[in-house]
Amino acid sequence: MHPTGPKLVHAYGDREGDGMVQMSFVLPLPPSPKAREAAKRFAEAHGLGEALVTTMEEAAKGYSYFVVYGRSSHTVDLSRLEVPEMKTTVLSHDELDERIAKRLGRKVVVVGACTGSDAHTVGIDAVLNYKGYAGDKGLESYHGFEAHNLGAQVENHELAARARALRADAILVSQVVTQRNCHKDNAAALVELIRAEGWRDRIVLLLELGFDAGFGPGTKPSDVANYLVHRLCGDEAISIKPVAS
Repeated sequence: MHPTGPKLVHAYGDREGDGMVQMSFVLPLPPSPKAREAAKRFAEAHGLGEALVTTMEEAAKGYSYFVVYGRSSHTVDLSRLEVPEMKTTVLSHDELDERIAKRLGRKVVVVGACTGSDAHTVGIDAVLNYKGYAGDKGLESYHGFEAHNLGAQVENHELAARARALRADAILVSQVVTQRNCHKDNAAALVELIRAEGWRDRIVLLLELGFDAGFGPGTKPSDVANYLVHRLCGDEAISIKPVAS
């Protein structure tokens, strides 16, 4: 047992600790009473008690989308959780520019793109373009950054070649998460390409799968800017520490 004792949490639905949750999924069945019962049993097989099918809609011909509400007996023991957390000294826009000027004496070159078949540029635009996101201006607004946004549907070899030609410090890849994990395959392929060309140790890759850092939904440009400046300047402010609740 954990020295401080377990700290169990249940899902919250109508009242504290009632364990009520909802599942959503698609079954290859047209809407019907039989399909509704199949959805109920599917949810029960996943541990939901008192399962109630609240939604049954046609998703496509021969397929139905379901939402099932029910009670889960599962809990999470917070006293046993240790989650890695990146600690950084957060610097302001001006402080970042000043640190780049003093520590590096040149601009930080960042090349970004949506790679492969991905045409969703909202994320990459928010981080790189001047306008930014949620009032947080993009890397183009910093005196200390030189940002190159290559846009959408850029092949890995094109992105790598451009980054190498520009002597980029970092490559920022934007990918939409897919159920078939195409984003993972494409991201891993970029890492292997750069490694095969022999310059993996000279570039910071921002995403995942062999990349140096990943930034999920809601990431602000200043988060990326802070990470890069601390990383490139060799600050000890960056550390990964397990944080226990």
